[in-house]
Amino acid sequence: MTVPAPIAGHTSNVRGTGRARVAVALLTPALVVVLGLFGGGLALAVAQSLGAAPVTGDGTLSLSSYTTVLRDPEFVSSVLTSLWIAAASTLLALALGTAAALTLRSSAAVSRGLALLQAALPVPHLVGAIAFSLALADSGLLSRLANVAGLAGTPADFPALVQDPHALGIILTYAWKETPFVAVVALSALGPRIREYETMARTLAAGPGARLRHVTLPLLAPALLAAGMLVFAFTFGAYEVPALLGRSYPEALPVLAYRGFSAVELDARPAGLAVAVLISVVGALATVGYGVAARILATRTSW
Repeated sequence: MTVPAPIAGHTSNVRGTGRARVAVALLTPALVVVLGLFGGGLALAVAQSLGAAPVTGDGTLSLSSYTTVLRDPEFVSSVLTSLWIAAASTLLALALGTAAALTLRSSAAVSRGLALLQAALPVPHLVGAIAFSLALADSGLLSRLANVAGLAGTPADFPALVQDPHALGIILTYAWKETPFVAVVALSALGPRIREYETMARTLAAGPGARLRHVTLPLLAPALLAAGMLVFAFTFGAYEVPALLGRSYPEALPVLAYRGFSAVELDARPAGLAVAVLISVVGALATVGYGVAARILATRTSW
């Protein structure tokens, strides 16, 4: 029996509506928990940073904590430090992750390489920071091996990579931890569509370098942009690694926020919460920037 076109279209619409309702029903509990925890915590932080908390203020809303933070030279130094850590970690993770994905795609052991990458994903950042501190410290494993190999006179002659002025230990830790994530995202994006365009470019006598620059990377850019935004937002707002491997001055913004929040003087708590709120604002701006960049890439790679 042939179903008339209007009835068939109505049936497909009903099925689509039913699937949408099921998806909403399944996602609602997760959205309530996530939005409740994050939104409630953010609202409480904003209220306390404005002086609305009864312990830290008299209930009068004021922007004094934000003006104090923004005028503090230590805050400016912390912002620059956090931006440097997040930007360098993101770029390094994107470069290494993309290179790993392209290498594994053309390798026969792609399943083993993917399993190795996925094995590093559940490792907590704190565990990675502890491992890097034991390996990169002045008296750590690498400095001792360099001393034994004659590359350094004493372990103290080894270059400072932990609590150094350039935050190299933090950047290397984040790069090691986030490279597998970027590689997995890139591997999932390197699907048949990109292979078809690469084959077409090869038939047009495009070399490997030209295919990489004009076909593979442009088509891979949306996935890399999403992964880079997530890595940047996380590394900008994460606390554990900068607290363990960073210097006491200038501190990363999350360390500065926690120090103000946990200070003995309750008057310092609104300033610490103001720093935390500003970190959230930077994360929101990164999300907005990702949306704009994603639209631009969509118009350029619509072919």
